[in-house]
Amino acid sequence: MTKPSKDELIQFDHPCPIRDVLDRIGDQWSLLILQALEHNTKRFNLLHREIGDISRQMLSRTLKKLEKDGYVSRTIYAEVPPRVEYALTTLGLSFLQPMKILIQWADDNHVAICLARKKIDQ
Repeated sequence: MTKPSKDELIQFDHPCPIRDVLDRIGDQWSLLILQALEHNTKRFNLLHREIGDISRQMLSRTLKKLEKDGYVSRTIYAEVPPRVEYALTTLGLSFLQPMKILIQWADDNHVAICLARKKIDQ
C-alpha cells in the first residue's frame, strides 16, 4: 500500500494519522475485541460472553466501527437463523504486534499509574 500524497490527505476527515487512529482504537472496548479475535473467528454471542461487561449494544456499535475502519470483517451466512461471524482482517492482524506491546506496557505500569493518580488526588 502506498502512502497518500498531501493532496489526497486533504480529502480525509482527519489528516493527522496519530489522532485519527488512536481516537478510533483507543476507546474502552476496541482493543479487547481485537484481542478476543486474535486466534479465531467468532460469533457475536461468543464475543459478548468472552468480553463480559460490555453491553450488546456497545459490542455491536464497536464491531461496526472496527469493520468500517478495516480491522474486522463480518461474514453473514444464509442460514436459518442467520449466522454472523467476525474475524480480523489483514490490517487487524498487522495491528496485533503493536497492540500486544501497548497491552504489556499498560499491565507493567498500571500500579505506578494508579499510585501517581492517588498521590495527585490526595
